[in-house]
Amino acid sequence: MRRREFVGQASCGLATFLAASSLPAGAQTAGQTSSPEKPVVLPPRKFYRIDLEIFEARPDTWCHKKGDTFRYPQDWGKICPWLRGSLNDFVRILESGGTLSWRYEGTPYEKVIDPDGVTTEYVRCPDPTANLVVKIIRTRVEPPKPQQQ
Repeated sequence: MRRREFVGQASCGLATFLAASSLPAGAQTAGQTSSPEKPVVLPPRKFYRIDLEIFEARPDTWCHKKGDTFRYPQDWGKICPWLRGSLNDFVRILESGGTLSWRYEGTPYEKVIDPDGVTTEYVRCPDPTANLVVKIIRTRVEPPKPQQQ
């Protein structure tokens, strides 16, 4: 069997498995056709607000101070590029409804994981001189109202 034939099959590949396992019961993958009796129903999209708070920082750090707050994506350009690099993957996961399983139990970084409310995550800046930790706070919000034209 050729590689393209193998990869093209709907039943093979980790990506197909992961996509299919995350779908609600009765949902279909891209390679399947829908029947007239069973329309494809997507789960309702959840909306989140992402806030960033400098949770820890050396008092003499050059970029951000403990207690500084930022809203994603509005304030993204105000954040140090090194720190943005560390935050990017975590923010993208949280804004799409995902969570990271570790909890840091018994530490100052103990997390809250509530997909239907507030979820927190902690990320350290890679600058070894900053000693900076950011708390990412994801809060579920109501969907935006459609704009009137």
